[in-house]
Amino acid sequence: MLALRLPPDIEDRLNALAQRTGRTKTFYAREAILEHLDDLEDLYLAETRLQALRRGDDQAVPLEELMKRHGLAD
Repeated sequence: MLALRLPPDIEDRLNALAQRTGRTKTFYAREAILEHLDDLEDLYLAETRLQALRRGDDQAVPLEELMKRHGLAD
């Protein structure tokens, strides 16, 4: 179960879309979440890694070295 508070203009757009298509607002909210969840997880991971690099808790690996490790170097 999930409850969302949306800005009035977004709520209006969602209502209009649901009405025009005969689908529920829940359907479209679910679709939006499923479509973007992977991207949000990737963004969080990238931000976490960047913070660790900036703190010195982690080290970057040059692309050339990474490609060699995985057999992708020419």
